[in-house]
Amino acid sequence: MDGFDLFRKLGVGTKFDFKRFKSDANVLNLLPAASVSKSATKKARLDADNEQQESDNEVQEAPDVNHETEKHTEEGDLTVLQGLKKKGEKQRTKKSKQSFAQMKQEKINHIRNKNRIHCFGQDPPNPCTSFEQLAATYGLNPQIIKNIASIGYTQPTPIQIQAIPAMMDRREILACAPTGSGKTAAFLLPIMHHLKEHKKKGYRALILAPTRELAKQIYREFLRLSEGVGLKAHYISKSTTEKRLEKKYDVLVSTPNRLVYMLQEDPPLINLSQVEWLVIDESDKLFEDGKTGFRDQLAKVYQACNSNNVKRAMFSATFAVEVEEWCKLNLDNVLQVYIGAKNSATTTIEQELKFVGTESGKLLAVRDIIAKGVQPPVLIFVQSKERARELFHELIYDGMNVDVIHSDQTQEQRDNAVKNFRSGKTWILICTELMGRGMDFIGVNLVINYDFPNSAISYIHRIGRTGRAGRSGRAITFFTESDSMYLRSIARVMVNAGCPVPNYMLDMKRPNKRAAKRVPMRDRISTVSQYDIDKLNKKRKYISKDTGKSNKRAKLKRGAEKS
Repeated sequence: MDGFDLFRKLGVGTKFDFKRFKSDANVLNLLPAASVSKSATKKARLDADNEQQESDNEVQEAPDVNHETEKHTEEGDLTVLQGLKKKGEKQRTKKSKQSFAQMKQEKINHIRNKNRIHCFGQDPPNPCTSFEQLAATYGLNPQIIKNIASIGYTQPTPIQIQAIPAMMDRREILACAPTGSGKTAAFLLPIMHHLKEHKKKGYRALILAPTRELAKQIYREFLRLSEGVGLKAHYISKSTTEKRLEKKYDVLVSTPNRLVYMLQEDPPLINLSQVEWLVIDESDKLFEDGKTGFRDQLAKVYQACNSNNVKRAMFSATFAVEVEEWCKLNLDNVLQVYIGAKNSATTTIEQELKFVGTESGKLLAVRDIIAKGVQPPVLIFVQSKERARELFHELIYDGMNVDVIHSDQTQEQRDNAVKNFRSGKTWILICTELMGRGMDFIGVNLVINYDFPNSAISYIHRIGRTGRAGRSGRAITFFTESDSMYLRSIARVMVNAGCPVPNYMLDMKRPNKRAAKRVPMRDRISTVSQYDIDKLNKKRKYISKDTGKSNKRAKLKRGAEKS
C-alpha cells in the first residue's frame, strides 16, 4: 500500500484541497503520475495566461483531480465515498427545501403584517391577495368573479384575504374586523362556492342578523354576488311562513326572533336539518344576554341545525370575550382572525368630542353645525325612540330635510325611511341603536352622536356608519357633565385611531360595571318652556274630559230615545 492509498484510507469522508496544497501532495507522493504530468502541462499553459484566466482554469481543475484520485481507490473505498457524496446531496436538497419553506412563510407573514391580520389556531390557510388567486387556488366560479368585478371590488380587503381561504377550506371561524371592511362578502363568497348550484334539498345555508334592516342588506348583497350562478336566497318576512317554500331556496337570511317563532310552531314551519353553513353576523350582539340580546333564540336555532356536516362562522366588528370562549369550547378546530387592534375604530374617520354643557346645549350645537354647512347624508344617533321623535319634531320645524327611524314604526315606515335615505331624498336621518349595527349607507359623510354612547362598542358601531370601504368620514360626539363616567373608554378608542384627545380624559377613573351599564336619565328635547308644556297638557286633559262627558250624554240620549 503506497502513501496515496494510505492517505485515502485515513481520510475517508474528508476532502483534501489538492489545488491549494499541491506542492505538499507532490512531496508526499499523493498524486498519481498521470495527475502530476497533467498538472505540469497545465502549469506551463497557465503561466502564459493572465490572472483571471488562471483562477478560472483552477476552478475547472478540481473535478479532474478528484476524478483521477478516485480511480486509484479500492472498490470498497469508492462505494463509501459515493455514499458520502449522495448523503451530502440529500442534505443540500433538504436545506434548499427548508430555505424555500422559510421564504414562503416569510412572505405570508409579510402579507399578514402589512394588512394587520392576526391569526390564532392550528394550520391557518395561506392568505389570498387577489380574487384571481382565489379562482386559481380553489376553483371559484368564473361568473362570481365577473360579479365581483361588476360591483367594483378590485382586490380583497384584509378580512377577506384571510377569512375567505379559511371558509373555503371548511374551517369554522371567529372573525373580527373594523366596520366597513367587507365582512359580508367575506362569508358570502365561500358559501356560494360550497353550494355551487341550486338543489331542491331545502335551506343549505343560514345567515342570522340582529335587525331586519341588516338582514335585508345581506340578502340584497347575496343577490348581487350570485347573479347568474343559479343559487336562490330567501328573506323571511311575516307574510312568508309557508313550509313548502323552503324547497325552492338554498340560502335563508333572517333575524332570530322570526326564525324561532317558526321553529316553535306545531308542527314547525321550517326545517333546518340540511343546513351546511350557519353564519352569525354581529355575533357579539346576538350573544348578549337579557332584553337586548338574542342568546336564548340563538340556542334554539343552533339545536335546529342538526346536520353532521354543519359548519359555523361568527363575524363582528367588535370583540366579546364570551363569544371567544364559547367558540373555543363548541367549534371544531376554530380559527380566530382579527384585523388590527381589538375593538378599534377605522382610521379613516375624523373623530371629535364636543362639550355642550347641558342637555339644552345639544340642540343649539346641532343647529349650529347644520347652519355652518354639512354635506349630506348625515346620521344622528340618540339614546331612545322617545328622544328620536322629540328631536325630529324640533328639526322638522326648522325646515330641514330630516326623517326618523325607530322600533315603534311599522316595517313599511322603516323601509321607506331607509329607502329615502339611500336615494338621497332624505338628507338627515335620526335613529337609535337600531341602525348602529352593520348598515351600509353609501357615502355617509357625518355621524353625530347627539346622546353619548354608554360603551366603547356602541360608539365603534355608531361611527362605523361613515368612513366605510376606505372612504373618509367625520364623527362628532356631544358630551355633558353627566357623561363624564363614559369619557375614558371613548377617549381610548379615539387615541388608538390616531385622533387627538385631552390628557385628562385618559387619566379619568374607570367606572364600575354596574354604573357603566346604567342608562342615564336625560331631559326631554324641546325648546318649549316647562310652563307652556304643563299648560298644553292641562288643556288636553280638559278637552279629553269634555269629550268623554259629551260622549256619555249622547249615549244616554240614544238610550232614552230607544226606550
